[in-house]
Amino acid sequence: MSLSDPLGDMLTRIRNAQRARQSRCVAPASRLRESVLDVLKREGYIRAFATEQLRPGIKVISIELKYSEGEPAIKEIARVSKPGRRVYSKIAELPKFYSGLGISILSTPKGVMSDNEARAANVGGEVLCRVF
Repeated sequence: MSLSDPLGDMLTRIRNAQRARQSRCVAPASRLRESVLDVLKREGYIRAFATEQLRPGIKVISIELKYSEGEPAIKEIARVSKPGRRVYSKIAELPKFYSGLGISILSTPKGVMSDNEARAANVGGEVLCRVF
């Protein structure tokens, strides 16, 4: 099955799994998705993720979701840059999400990173999603 927005599909799978109070969710694997999940893990929004091979050439990512006192760690996760409308931002113009409580995930020339890491590296790029 062909997807027009694979990253948006993964974010929706995470959102739906947390609403259903599931401990894990599964999404097709790609390097971009793994990079975004690595940022989510570093920032403390998910517990862990692992890549599994179903059969030759077909990999999936198993994502272990994080809860605190029964409430999901991710309150809101939204795609910003979509296939029909790409959103780019200079680092000086990147607003803080929920006054710095949330993060934006950017795709920069130095790799996929959170807005705090991008500010430290002084690089801008495509705003992939926002997480709170």
